[in-house]
Amino acid sequence: MLMLWSTKEKQCISLLQRPNTRNSLLQIHAFMLRHALENNLSLVTKLISACSDAADAGHPLVGIRHARRIFDHQSPGGKDTFLCNSMIRAHVQNFQFHESITLYRDLKREGCFTSDNYTFPFLLKSCASGLALIEGQQLHNQVVKMGFCFDMFVSTAMVDMYGKFGNVESARRVFDEMPHRSPASWTAVIVGYARSGDAETAKELFHHMPEKDLPSFNAMIDVFAKLGNMPLAQQLFNEMPEKNVVSWTSLICGYCKNGEVDAARFMFDAMPKKNLFSWNAMIGGYCQNKKPHQALKLFREMQSNSLFQPDEVTVVSIIPAIADLGALDLGSWLHGYVKRKRLNRTSTVYSALVDMYAKCGEIWKAQQVFYEMHEREVASWNALINGFAVNGCANEALEVFLEMLKEGVKPNEVTMIGVLTACSHAGLVDEGKKWFREMEGYGIKPRIEHYGCMVDLLGRAGCLEEAEELIESISGEVNGIVLSSFLFACACHRDVRRGERVMRKAVLMEPWNMGNYVIARNMYAGERRWGDVERVKGMMRRTGNKKEVGCSVIEVDSRVWEFVCGDRVHPYWEVIYMVLGHLWVHMKGPKVEEELQLDVRYC
Repeated sequence: MLMLWSTKEKQCISLLQRPNTRNSLLQIHAFMLRHALENNLSLVTKLISACSDAADAGHPLVGIRHARRIFDHQSPGGKDTFLCNSMIRAHVQNFQFHESITLYRDLKREGCFTSDNYTFPFLLKSCASGLALIEGQQLHNQVVKMGFCFDMFVSTAMVDMYGKFGNVESARRVFDEMPHRSPASWTAVIVGYARSGDAETAKELFHHMPEKDLPSFNAMIDVFAKLGNMPLAQQLFNEMPEKNVVSWTSLICGYCKNGEVDAARFMFDAMPKKNLFSWNAMIGGYCQNKKPHQALKLFREMQSNSLFQPDEVTVVSIIPAIADLGALDLGSWLHGYVKRKRLNRTSTVYSALVDMYAKCGEIWKAQQVFYEMHEREVASWNALINGFAVNGCANEALEVFLEMLKEGVKPNEVTMIGVLTACSHAGLVDEGKKWFREMEGYGIKPRIEHYGCMVDLLGRAGCLEEAEELIESISGEVNGIVLSSFLFACACHRDVRRGERVMRKAVLMEPWNMGNYVIARNMYAGERRWGDVERVKGMMRRTGNKKEVGCSVIEVDSRVWEFVCGDRVHPYWEVIYMVLGHLWVHMKGPKVEEELQLDVRYC
């Protein structure tokens, strides 16, 4: 067939088979239009697939939207089954599940499309990923009606779909009716049982599997690791006749997700061969488990390894560690690296940078990065709103929120937490009440986090009675964080009687929380009720817990230093304490001359 093509058609297909950028794909499309090659369905199909792949590479403008425009431009008679399947697949590949099902319906309505055994696996996967139960059942009916129910690929897709719906009975029924099964079919039904919580049946089916291949082992390890069943995941890993990087990485991710970072690092160090995904998994695992120092150390090890260069996932994984430590110099270097390597094409990286600069106190730099973005998602707006809120710029946070609404971006739960936090920090009681009332107008049902922000807002403003009434209205859901926040407000405003009522509830809910005892002790000390102070101290001793030591972090000459109260680890600790002592003297003022005789060791 290719031998009958013209020279220009052969040239075009050759170009489409290479890795392409946004500009090159647009040039190829222009070349096809200029030479009237748009009637060659094979070329058009290849162009649509290339555009879809380009969207995966971070080119949304020339990706799926441009592919759909090319498809829609074709006349109904100029669309064959292969072209239609390619467009459906492109939507599924780019997570546009609703669009894929809608396109299928429109094509069937036009009467120019005949489904085949390649159509249904894409559509069933779309229903499974989008949890479209009704549409999935309708597709099952069409599969039976058109006689594709005995096709192994179609049936496997149905088993996988029902498994993701949690309907293991239907998945097992389809599986049992299959005349031929592949390892993928077995894996689909086994994973369905595992997801539904029936680990015993899943394990039994796995052992009865006639042919276990590497993907089936990897899928099983991954699903059990995600479900938190690490002993079974480790057992399957040990039973594998051969292991690849995916096997090791799945186990590492599972251990990290379950908080067993040391076990994950042991597996990481034992890996015979690492790739970028395994490095990203371990760095991300440290960040998820609040170990920023280890994450940065591993990131530097990765940089010293010339085989691997950080990608978008690495950047998004390491930025939270930089933000937690306030390592602004490293963050600025990473921002420059992102620009040099052109990793800033996705809004996820930009949003992470905005969040990092905000948490490091460089809120205006965060705003600058935000307005450099070509496309902004809700997460991008949330990062800037929360950044302004935590840096005490309440008015700026509300301005950004109003700008977000003006541009037609719908806020979510995280957005409203940022708005309410901004109102709380600035004491904007009426403004906070207004947006709390209007949340449901945006389809957001207030959660405990939103109630907590309102309690904090009212407590800071001294509206203790109103805050207590709000807590009573959510008594079935109230948590220890809300009670601790309100107890602190009672202590600040010297309302001891109300504080005692809150303290009794807080102790019943979280008897191990030393912060509540410290607040109560200080509240009584402020009223000079020394007997109650001693009583609270006795309660603290009886619990056996200790208050977590406060920690401060500072970056000096691109090196991060961490200090705790009474710390003497730093090599220049004597000089540091001396400077602190002089600062204390200057802040104290010339009131009592004898207090200037300061033992700097206890500052």
